[in-house]
Amino acid sequence: MATTLPAPPEEVWPWLQQMGCNRGGWYSWDRLDNGGRPSAQRIVPEWQRLEQGQHLDSLPSGDAWFTVAALEPERTLVLRSQVQLPSGRPFDERYGRLPTAYIDSIWGFHLQPESGGRTRLIVRARAHSRPRLLTRPMDVLFWEPAHLIMQTRQFHNLRTRVSAEA
Repeated sequence: MATTLPAPPEEVWPWLQQMGCNRGGWYSWDRLDNGGRPSAQRIVPEWQRLEQGQHLDSLPSGDAWFTVAALEPERTLVLRSQVQLPSGRPFDERYGRLPTAYIDSIWGFHLQPESGGRTRLIVRARAHSRPRLLTRPMDVLFWEPAHLIMQTRQFHNLRTRVSAEA
């Protein structure tokens, strides 16, 4: 999915690097993805440090998170989530075998400068899960439509915030 934002990458990037529960939020439907807390309406300096390997809470409780998998300031941010099923507890395959049932996903944000001081924000999401017999129907019936709805809202809210800053 992609959208064009009315600001250059260096003005879009601070919004991306402060994402996460217990930080700037996810700029989507806050009741669903930020524990009901409103996402940030401004750039917050203390949320501007982001490093590869850092955890960004995906739940207000901090019981699940995304890991910063790749980071190239003002260009690329890739978040990774590895979750056991059905518990929803995070795992890391570097510390043992893969669970019997799991979802391993990435959520990538890529910024491309465009003419007129604008940015093309391209978002890619990919996932690998097991057992496919159970996880594939859930992907098609729930996760893919949910991602479409949430991502569309995030694009809208980022556009509004970037426009206000510009």
